[in-house]
Amino acid sequence: MGDQKLGLPPGFEFDPTDEELIVYFLCRRAASLPCYPNIIPDLDIYAADPWELSEKAFLSKREWYFFSRSRQDRSTRRGFWKEIGLNEPIFTSNGNEVGLKNYLVFYGDQDHNHDHEDGSKVQTNWAMEEYHLLKPNSQVQDDINDEWVLCRVHEANIVDSQDRDYCRRSSNVSDGVELSYLDEIYCSMDDEQDEITFPN
Repeated sequence: MGDQKLGLPPGFEFDPTDEELIVYFLCRRAASLPCYPNIIPDLDIYAADPWELSEKAFLSKREWYFFSRSRQDRSTRRGFWKEIGLNEPIFTSNGNEVGLKNYLVFYGDQDHNHDHEDGSKVQTNWAMEEYHLLKPNSQVQDDINDEWVLCRVHEANIVDSQDRDYCRRSSNVSDGVELSYLDEIYCSMDDEQDEITFPN
């Protein structure tokens, strides 16, 4: 399911900011409050491999959105999601910190239809941003269920040529050099380095 299911006028699309994903969608889902339109489904991300999300999650601009329960074991049938060690705080327009965004990449089989004989997994181009609530804060009620997370999944090598050129210029990458999935993640972040925390 995708933007066409929303009944939006031509030229409009679902393109929320990080703040909107946290405050309007994730906060309301965690508090069992309705969202209108109710477009982001509940999904056990670890019951499906990323290339199987097309008919299960909400698709907009080649990105899949869904709610899931947070857990430590991120294994799927053919691989696993791994955090890359970057945590980005999410702030409201008033400067209040309301959430956290974790970055993950998927390790699996290069060929979706065949397992490696030795069972090894390789890094793929599938990337995920996992949005978490902060508790307590002024935006969240005391009875909120902070086990819910909002996930956005995409193939990191699929970017518009205009965005790719911008990232090359911003990162001083020479023409003809392909951006890695990590380069694209870094390019998607804010330039405010003090808003990005690195684990010890």
